[in-house]
Amino acid sequence: MPENATEVTAAGIARLAGVGRAAVSNWRRRYADFPQPVGGTGTSPSFALAEVEQWLRDQGKLAEVPLRERVWQAVAGHPAGAGRALIHVGCALLLVRDRPTAWLELAAAPDERMAALLPQAMEHVLTARLGPAADGVHGASAPEPAGVHTAGAQEPGDDHTAGAQEPGGVHTASAPQSARVHTPTAQDLLPSVPLLRAAAELAAGIGAGQAFEFLLGRQLDANPRQYTLTPPQLAELMVDLAEPPKDADRAAREQPVRSVLDPAAGTGALLRAVGGPAALYAQEADPALAALTALRLALAAEGPGRAAEGSRRAADGAHRAAPGPTVRTGDTLRADAFPELAADTVLCHPPFNERNWGHDELAYDPRWEYGLPARTESELAWVQHVLARLRDGGTAVLLMPPAAASRRSGRRIRAGLLRRGALRAVIALPAGAAPPYGIPLHLWILCKPEPGTRPAADLLLADTSDLSGPAPDASAGPGRPPGGKAAGGKTPGGGRERFDWPAVRSAVLDAWRDRADVEGVSRVVPVIELLDDDVDLAPARHLPRPASGGGASGLGEIRERLTETLRLTTGLVPPAASPAEPAHRPLTTVGELARAGALFLHSGTAVPGSAVAPVLTEHDVLTGAAPTALPPTGQEAPGGAAADDPVLLEPGDVVVPVLGGGTAARVVDAATAGAALGRNLQLLRPDPAAVDPWFLAGFLRGTANHRQASSYASTAARLDARRLQLPRMPLAEQQRYGERFRELAAFEDALRTAGRLGGQLVQGMYDGLTDGTVTPG
Repeated sequence: MPENATEVTAAGIARLAGVGRAAVSNWRRRYADFPQPVGGTGTSPSFALAEVEQWLRDQGKLAEVPLRERVWQAVAGHPAGAGRALIHVGCALLLVRDRPTAWLELAAAPDERMAALLPQAMEHVLTARLGPAADGVHGASAPEPAGVHTAGAQEPGDDHTAGAQEPGGVHTASAPQSARVHTPTAQDLLPSVPLLRAAAELAAGIGAGQAFEFLLGRQLDANPRQYTLTPPQLAELMVDLAEPPKDADRAAREQPVRSVLDPAAGTGALLRAVGGPAALYAQEADPALAALTALRLALAAEGPGRAAEGSRRAADGAHRAAPGPTVRTGDTLRADAFPELAADTVLCHPPFNERNWGHDELAYDPRWEYGLPARTESELAWVQHVLARLRDGGTAVLLMPPAAASRRSGRRIRAGLLRRGALRAVIALPAGAAPPYGIPLHLWILCKPEPGTRPAADLLLADTSDLSGPAPDASAGPGRPPGGKAAGGKTPGGGRERFDWPAVRSAVLDAWRDRADVEGVSRVVPVIELLDDDVDLAPARHLPRPASGGGASGLGEIRERLTETLRLTTGLVPPAASPAEPAHRPLTTVGELARAGALFLHSGTAVPGSAVAPVLTEHDVLTGAAPTALPPTGQEAPGGAAADDPVLLEPGDVVVPVLGGGTAARVVDAATAGAALGRNLQLLRPDPAAVDPWFLAGFLRGTANHRQASSYASTAARLDARRLQLPRMPLAEQQRYGERFRELAAFEDALRTAGRLGGQLVQGMYDGLTDGTVTPG
């Protein structure tokens, strides 16, 4: 294999061929000529991409590798690492977009000549977009020209600390070293030239910005534990919450360019969501990530760069151009790169639960206007840093862990924020809004108090934690898939796969803009009520949930529906069972039926929001709920990574979950047909002339059948649908069994609906009796 050849993992091979990873494992076992690993580990080997592509073509499993996959595999297998490769690609894409003629001239040269000429051309566009790479050390008293700079960053072997302690204990940031995105050298670029040519070809089809978003998205998806990600929908929501009101009396060209700061920029998702002309400032501790963020923001901006700003403004007076992004590297709390900045808006997703944030060395820092945060309250240190970087009257939105609103160690600072009117709202989001996905995070909205104005006398508390997904409708009748909330109003199965972003976005923005009391959703609480011993600002504590069943007025209707459901359920009770000796019938397996063409097997890949159609999820199958209908979010990969075409359900399909060890099977009816098959589900599509679907579903639910077809190698059992067994019967006999299984399914649906209605009635009675809206007698 040639040195430094691109390598690909089993997951990458599966993506190239459009199959699952299990298929790749089967190929390795079945085909002696499958390419041998050339790297990686025993559990995660890597293969030479060229050898894999040739093998797939020889086997007829790959006609042509999609361009975007070839580019990504070249990035992932770059000898200098994917991060360095992305920086090279970002610089090249800036050149492709801003100076397309120069790029075409360079691309016509041989690789060695192109690598020698690229640095000078890249330096030109980097300077135009991100400012000049000044020599020496810059002072920290004013923002530097746009670019990437280090603020107190330590190089290997550097004995200096990140921040200096001045006499009297006042902390000052170390002078930032100029470190704009370094222009790669010809030697660095030579191995990347084929990649840069392919990236330019991809950009010609989808645009330079989208090409970089796609590649960066793949890198983030491939290394989820290395980055703290802010989902794009959440970033847009935070931007909208901080959006200043438009001045209707001013023309568009007279609107001021606002300054927006993200002091914990990460991958730049928050600043990427900012719309309209804005001066963007960012600081990030990781130099490589800061470079990627600078390139991402530069590629997202419109126009040819700051060198042409004057001519562009003259040609288009209706659009006022903003300067390029200013990105600096350094520890924000210890070495603030923007000590004199007074931003109009600050957006921040700070790191959570940090202990080594600088408590001891920053004890006398002037930013702690509301009190020195405890060592365990790093989030409150970020809150005060953000306020210190706002102009008077400016707005900040922070994503916070829920514990920051109620930990006793932070109550003095929270009380100070309330008394001064700096904290204006605390909004609880549903679990699944952002990592860590199992925790319902909070949004804090702050406004820096203006001198001479009276502090705000109230705080908005809002709770959207019940909006994590479409809820089942408890009124669903027997035999009809229910689709609603469980007793108590909690949506089962909430999280990333059932997250209804449009509903959450609408509820949060309405609560913030209206600042009105809405039962169970929002309440404007007087500050005096919150200044107790705990200063607990958790919305759930001050917003009692709505009474189950819609309050006392709705209990009568629920009781009537429950009575009718129980009456219908009684009529569906199966007849007395007729005991018989165990039957010894000839058996076949699902795998044998599939090989004979009597049925077809498909695995689900869709997640709610990733497909245009509603998605039948594992939770929907287990609870009998309707398919989850969420609008497309485009969340699987920034930049438009292509998703596999989803499997769409047809009437008569049988769907079984493959995880968990329980017995469940669902026959698709006309109401469910057209939905996409979700992850962790297996679809069996029988030929109705050979196999009755209800007969198939009924026998798949047998406990012994499930146990013999499941593997228990890990903590969760996994079902192998091909090993499930069925008796060999004529179609007429299958239909006789199928009719009985259909009756059992209708009885099961009726019991599920009755249980849900009964739970709502019981909880509603408890709520009414305890709050006085229902009398005992």
